[in-house]
Amino acid sequence: NPWEIPFLNTLLLLSSGAAVTWCHHAIVAGHRDQAVYSLIVTIALASFFSALQVLEYFEAPFTIADSVYGAIFFMATGFHGFHVIVGTIFLAICLVRLLHSQENTRQTT
Repeated sequence: NPWEIPFLNTLLLLSSGAAVTWCHHAIVAGHRDQAVYSLIVTIALASFFSALQVLEYFEAPFTIADSVYGAIFFMATGFHGFHVIVGTIFLAICLVRLLHSQENTRQTT
């Protein structure tokens, strides 16, 4: 059903995009506490998205070998999931740097 996990994942991705934009603007404005909070929210949303994507893989009524649809579905969502995981790792590194006051507002504009 597209109104269950796929819809929730769409909301998670849109929300995480808004949260990371909030983080960027907070860093530029020098609001470190808001930047930390918004980056934690972004990482949490991305992690939840990845967990739901794994759940969706296990609950899918088709496999990659069943049809062209299955092959395209798993390839497209797999590459996107990989992109999200790499981005989440990158944001976690950014959070560690932010917590150690290694941000530079000149580099974010």
